Amino acid sequence: MEIIQNADVQDINVDQVKEEAGRIYTYIQEQMPSLIGFCVRVVMAIILFLVARKLIAWVLRVLKKSLTNMNVDKGVIQFACSIAKLVLYLLVIFNIGISLGIKESSVAALLGTAGVTVGLALQGGLANVAGGVMILLFKPFQVGDYIIQDQANGCEGTVSKIDMYYTTLLSVDNKNIVIPNGTLANSTVINVTARNHRRLEIKVGISYQSDIHQARNILEKILLDDPDTKTDSEMVVFVDELGESSVIMGLRVWVETEQYWPVKWRLNQKIKEEFDARGIEIPYRQMDVHIHHEEER
Repeated sequence: MEIIQNADVQDINVDQVKEEAGRIYTYIQEQMPSLIGFCVRVVMAIILFLVARKLIAWVLRVLKKSLTNMNVDKGVIQFACSIAKLVLYLLVIFNIGISLGIKESSVAALLGTAGVTVGLALQGGLANVAGGVMILLFKPFQVGDYIIQDQANGCEGTVSKIDMYYTTLLSVDNKNIVIPNGTLANSTVINVTARNHRRLEIKVGISYQSDIHQARNILEKILLDDPDTKTDSEMVVFVDELGESSVIMGLRVWVETEQYWPVKWRLNQKIKEEFDARGIEIPYRQMDVHIHHEEER
C-alpha cells in the first residue's frame, strides 16, 4: 500500500515539474521578441556611441580650426572645446537613452537630478568653471604668458593650457603644474610677460677702498655696449646704499621681455670680469677684529 502511495506522489511531482517547465518555455517564447528587440537596441546604442565619439572628435577639430583661423585667443579655444565636448556627450547620452526605450521626460529628469547631485557634490568644480570664465573674460593672462601665483606655496610657469576646470603651467624645469581655475581667479597673479619690455635692475657691492666713480663709468660702458639694452630709455647707474661692508652700486635699464634673463646673466658676468680687470673689489661678508694690547705697568 505504501509503495503505491509513493508512486502516486512521484507521478504528481513529475507532472508539476513538467507543467512548470512548460510555463517557463511559454513565457520565454512570449518574451523572446521583446528580448531580441532589446538586445538589438543595446547593440545599436553601442554602435551609436562609438560613431558619436568619432563624430564629436571631428566636430571639435573643426571648431578648433575655425576659431584658430578667426585669431581667437588660444585659451578661449581650449575652454570652448572643453564646454562643447561636455555638451555633445550629454546629447549623445540623451539620445542613447531614448533609443533604449526610455521616455524623453524620464531621461531629462534623470539628467537634471544627476546634474543637481553632481553640482552639490562638486561645488568646487563649479567654482573652477566660473573661475575659468572670469579668466577668459578679463584676461589677466593668456596661453604663453609667464605667471607667478603670488601667495603661500604659490607656483610659477608658462601657461600652456586653460581648460574648463584647470589651468596648466609649464615650469622652467619642464614640469606640468595644474592649478584649479577657482584658485587662480581668487588669488593675486603676477603676469611677468604681459608687457613687451621689462626694467632690469642689478645691484653689486664694491669695497670702500674702491673708486665709485670708476665703478660707475664701468657700469655705464657695459650698458652702452650691450646689444640688447634700451639705452635710450631711462638707463641709470647709481649708488644705492652704504652697507656695513660694501658700497652697493646699482643699475637699471629696459630690455625686451623675452631677453630679460639672458641679458641679466650676461651683464652679471660682464660686471665681474670688468671689475676684476680694473681692480674693483667685490667684497664678501666679513668681520674685522681689532686687538688692542695694554702696556704693562
